[in-house]
Amino acid sequence: MPEVSIIVPVMNEEESIPPLAQEVSQALDSTQWDWECLWIDDASTDRTPEVLRSLAAASPRHRWVRATKNRGQSAALAAGFRLAGGTILGTLDGDGQNNPADFPALLERLAKNDVDMVNGIRAKRQDTWVRKLSSKIGNGFRNGLTHESVSDVGCAIRVFRRECVERIPVFRGMHRFLPTLVRMQGYRITEQPVDHRPRERGTTKYGIGNRLWVGIGDTLAVRWMLRRMVWDLSTTADGQEGK
Repeated sequence: MPEVSIIVPVMNEEESIPPLAQEVSQALDSTQWDWECLWIDDASTDRTPEVLRSLAAASPRHRWVRATKNRGQSAALAAGFRLAGGTILGTLDGDGQNNPADFPALLERLAKNDVDMVNGIRAKRQDTWVRKLSSKIGNGFRNGLTHESVSDVGCAIRVFRRECVERIPVFRGMHRFLPTLVRMQGYRITEQPVDHRPRERGTTKYGIGNRLWVGIGDTLAVRWMLRRMVWDLSTTADGQEGK
């Protein structure tokens, strides 16, 4: 079983996958970790399945699964969490804007054992002003309502221990709140600057309509969860109740 599993949700990213896969291999081969990369194809309608099939045939470290129906990025990530073999998980967007070369530093930080998740912060974000503005508003709104302080919830590159997501609630938009949902469970999070690149291939799947307004609605739902959440009680070996 691999120690590290990198999970990459993709939909219609036939052009981005080959160079991104090569970067993932180069970055993780330079570490001491035994690793795999799990690609989750969210019912692509282009040649993404053929590209992933060829990739997996050429490199056993790269695996892929395909959804028969488009379920969205949150469902794809949840499937990856369930199917990954590693005790440490990482996430990465499939559009090539995250740089896999950041993984060794993120893994090294996690290996210090004083945190459970290392979340990336896009230091010099290479996006349009519309995406930057919608993210800034959404980030502030999320942090304000959830009483959390996560600098860049929308940054997709991160590493964390598997137990962080074993009991995480799954809903549409969950991926926008992953660090917040992990912290809600009492896990320790730190943040670290990472590279961010302009999109060179394919087309974006997000805009104001499915980022800002949907994100605000999801934030209200997470706020409700925060107020209603209870801790499960378990019994230890000596009969004492635990959280």
